[in-house]
Amino acid sequence: MQIYLHSYLPKTCICNYRLQNSIMNSASFFLQPKSVAHKQYEALRMYYVEGNPAHEVARRFGYTYRAFTSLVSSFREKLGENQSGSIFFVEHTPGRKISSETLGSKSVIIDMRKKYYSVPDIKVALDGLGQSVSEKNIYNIIAAEGFSRLPRRTKLVKQQLDKVQIQAEKSGPLGLSNETFKSSNAGILMFLAMIKHFEIDKVISRSGYPGTSVINKTSSILCFLALKLANRRRYSSDDTWCMDRGMGLFAGLNVLPKTAWYTSYSDRVTTEMNRAFLKQLHQLWLKFGLLEDTANLDFTTIPYWGDDSHLENNWSGKRGKALGSMLAVLAHDPESGVIDYGSANVLQKDESAVVLEFLDFYREGNKEEDNKLRYVIFDSKFTNYENLKKLDQDSIKFITIRRRGKQILDRIAKLPASGWKNVKVECAGNKHRTLHVYDEMMFLNGYDNDIRQITITGNGKIKPAIIITNDRDLPIEKIIRKYARRWLVEKEISEHIDFFHLNLVSSSMVIKVDFDLTMSILAHNLYRLFALELGRYANISAQTLYDKFVLNGADIQIVNKTITVKLKKKRELPLILEVMPKFKQQKYSWLGNKNIIFEGASYS
Repeated sequence: MQIYLHSYLPKTCICNYRLQNSIMNSASFFLQPKSVAHKQYEALRMYYVEGNPAHEVARRFGYTYRAFTSLVSSFREKLGENQSGSIFFVEHTPGRKISSETLGSKSVIIDMRKKYYSVPDIKVALDGLGQSVSEKNIYNIIAAEGFSRLPRRTKLVKQQLDKVQIQAEKSGPLGLSNETFKSSNAGILMFLAMIKHFEIDKVISRSGYPGTSVINKTSSILCFLALKLANRRRYSSDDTWCMDRGMGLFAGLNVLPKTAWYTSYSDRVTTEMNRAFLKQLHQLWLKFGLLEDTANLDFTTIPYWGDDSHLENNWSGKRGKALGSMLAVLAHDPESGVIDYGSANVLQKDESAVVLEFLDFYREGNKEEDNKLRYVIFDSKFTNYENLKKLDQDSIKFITIRRRGKQILDRIAKLPASGWKNVKVECAGNKHRTLHVYDEMMFLNGYDNDIRQITITGNGKIKPAIIITNDRDLPIEKIIRKYARRWLVEKEISEHIDFFHLNLVSSSMVIKVDFDLTMSILAHNLYRLFALELGRYANISAQTLYDKFVLNGADIQIVNKTITVKLKKKRELPLILEVMPKFKQQKYSWLGNKNIIFEGASYS
């Protein structure tokens, strides 16, 4: 039989007994600490507060004398570094804990917000740094620091934000492991479909352009194209693109290289490389039927704003004056909008022979059946009458205008009224315009032969326009229509100046400018090919295409053999999602032979 003592004791004794046990157990918590931190705390307290000697404290808590004195020294150092009293005690705050990675990104987040960057922009930059911080955490940090919401801003204002000095990752080949990141320039990835479909990637890989030990030839050229397609200005004035992983993905890199790389790469390019590259593209345009029988030719002036005196003075219509510059020529197909030829290496003494150089470029290496070119169209100052004669001998039809001197205008005023007739000429938008014309044959000095001259009034000009051509059979309406479409090349030149920033090149080296012009031509043609896929948008400018379709952010997900681009909601997004699936089976060698699929995100 078991007998329990407390069953025979009074209740007061039992309560005192339990209280005594509770006190003894609680005291043992302080006198016999279990954790290392608690043991150190009690030993230091006994040494500092109770004043016990070091050797006695060491014996009481099981330390050697040397170990305890080291503990005392370490405590003094920590106390000097941390005056908040949290060496042994940590205050626990409710809610989700902020990760060390988020805390490490805090300075970048605050610096960018001070320069008025939005949460998505900050998220793109952090992804470029390899720091995985959610937009919610970014917003919480911004709110905790007292920043208010940003007002709605225009695209121009966003482009003019001050730069933030951030040490970006070094550019290198993309690992292509499974991951997800954001991009604010994901729209340019649509051009990869055009590059692959029209075999432009093969032309780049066969070109004579250099590569580097880290960035190969294809990725190098795509780095330049990425900036052109994304409407970036001079490489030296803006380098926030090296933080956007979506733009790096375009070239098969983790991020695009920094400014210095672009300058260094351009130093290795020669004029022969540019010409050979354009020639290979020319064969490609012929193969895909993008060049018809007509080429519009025109000059443009690319100014240099430095002090170099080795450049000639050329007239700049954009500036309304002559200035130190490089003279460039462009050849444009009026049907497809493709620019077939360009060169920034034109000297004034060779200016009139450029049309013959273009013919040599067009015909070089072509089979006879591939020489579709029949008409070249240019303005009165493009070449001289002697070269018109050479075009005639080469069986090339030309259409140009004649300069209107006083004698010519006096002669036109005396033409018989019976020879004038009205013709209807097709204009844009399926409209027609009635013009008063006089068609005749006359002898032209320098050309040394009779030439067809068409005088036009009723075109809205005070003085009549005078068209001359060696085509005696083409109806007047078609000749006028062909020459009127020559203004398209001037429109494209204006576009190159405004959108591709040809008047902002910073080098006085013609070769580097020629390379920049070549990249601008390829970027322009990619916009034209993209526009042709959009049907009714085929004739809008690159700037409009960029604003409506290309300028867009996205979540980019790389999983196995697929890259999924989830574009933000935008008014024109349904048309993109209708057009891009036709290219979803294409594989991209510089992206690990993966497919690219475009989808719509659930947010704008």
